[in-house]
Amino acid sequence: MRSYLEDDLTNVRLVASDMDFTLLADDKSMPDGMPGRIRALEGAGALFAVASGRPLYTLQDLFGASCDHMAFVSDNGGAVVCRGEVVFKDLLDETVLAELVAFTLERAPEAVPVICGLERAVVPTWGRAHDDALRVYYHEILYVDDVTAVREEANKFTVYFPENNSAAAYEERFAPAFGERLSVTCAGVDWLDVMNRGVDKGVGIARLCRHLGISRADVVACGDTDNDAEMLEAVGHGYLVANADARMERFADFRIPSNNDRGVAQVIDAVLAARGASFSPDAF
Repeated sequence: MRSYLEDDLTNVRLVASDMDFTLLADDKSMPDGMPGRIRALEGAGALFAVASGRPLYTLQDLFGASCDHMAFVSDNGGAVVCRGEVVFKDLLDETVLAELVAFTLERAPEAVPVICGLERAVVPTWGRAHDDALRVYYHEILYVDDVTAVREEANKFTVYFPENNSAAAYEERFAPAFGERLSVTCAGVDWLDVMNRGVDKGVGIARLCRHLGISRADVVACGDTDNDAEMLEAVGHGYLVANADARMERFADFRIPSNNDRGVAQVIDAVLAARGASFSPDAF
């Protein structure tokens, strides 16, 4: 694959990035200077967006005062928010959620079912044993004996696999059972996400582009794994971090430095330079 340094970034209007193992380092830390970069992009006539499987409330906690100057494609495209305005939200039917929970409990007893509400996650009481892992992604969690008894507006159902076997569970169990009527994807070795059919990061980015009045050809998208595939293919500049598996190369055009080498931050700096702008790392 070619280096992103060979790409023409002159007309880029949106830089979208996955979070885990893309923007964030392995230790979950954010690149230094991100608030300044986000403001600089906005000032240069472009925008920064996060496209993540994480819920909106967790992402907003992470970006703080920058939230009103950027966009969020959360829950793998299940919700789109731009500068504080809700552009789109999608909801799973309660009967579908109950079916997914029952299937997980019966066919994947080693895993933890999570109903991803718009304002909190709902998890079986016994799942509290994995609270440290769950709370990395879901800052608000309600533990209950029967998750299907809670009436919650939810746009995603996810399953946490403590044994890191989400890919096998996807291939052998969840995709055969739900793949034809729902959107099912792996979100790393330990997570499997289920949304309504037609909901993914690529669709979320397309909705954001329509809201902004820009072409997808003028979008940079950075990702690393399966739930980034549609997004990488949907935009004019699909970038894969160096730490991504080679199997993902068919979805992207260029490689960027790894998450630990802060590749996304380097891409933002290159976009700013192409637009004749810069930023102060000490700003904001």
